[in-house]
Amino acid sequence: MQVKDSQITEALLSLILPDEIFKYFEITNIKTTQDKIEIYLDELNIAPEEYAKGELESKGFGKAITVHDFPIRDRFVHLYVRRRKWKVKSNNKIISRDWKITAKGTRYTKSFATFLKEVLG
Repeated sequence: MQVKDSQITEALLSLILPDEIFKYFEITNIKTTQDKIEIYLDELNIAPEEYAKGELESKGFGKAITVHDFPIRDRFVHLYVRRRKWKVKSNNKIISRDWKITAKGTRYTKSFATFLKEVLG
């Protein structure tokens, strides 16, 4: 059985990134430099559960946020996350999910912030 590069990449990233990333986001790009790994993520067009099917219309993405995660092989890891926006057809209100990806008051993933707190106090 031949394994494709994309399967290898996805398998490796699944060991590194939080589980919810693969359920709700698509990895659109990965860039590496000598000191940084940048992973670009777009939210999938999966409407929030609290809305009835067909009640929402996708309206693209909001501005990307930058989230810092555990360094890998002495390289900073930055996740560039674009959340999807939807229009509620009944009232034209624009909504998006609140993922709570980062630890409160930080731009770090929750697990990385917890690790830093334990190490640095």
